[in-house]
Amino acid sequence: MEKQDTKAKKIKLIWDFRGPTARNTAQHYKKHLLEYAVLEGLDLQISGSTDLSDAHSIAYLVVNESQMRQVRDDLKPNRGEIYDG
Repeated sequence: MEKQDTKAKKIKLIWDFRGPTARNTAQHYKKHLLEYAVLEGLDLQISGSTDLSDAHSIAYLVVNESQMRQVRDDLKPNRGEIYDG
């Protein structure tokens, strides 16, 4: 088993959902993001959802920088940011 590089830069890819069903949609989408991570054998399997307001929620997937382009091209996130969690 390969040792993971704990210093590798991690990227949080984010999908925005807005409207009255944003919370439920984001929670549902995070499940699919985790399924994708497992299926594609991504190094990290960190997925979640967060409510930003009553009508704006996000789903996210954290990936190593080296795998970011593949995931970005496959799943088309709205945005991304450096993850330091």
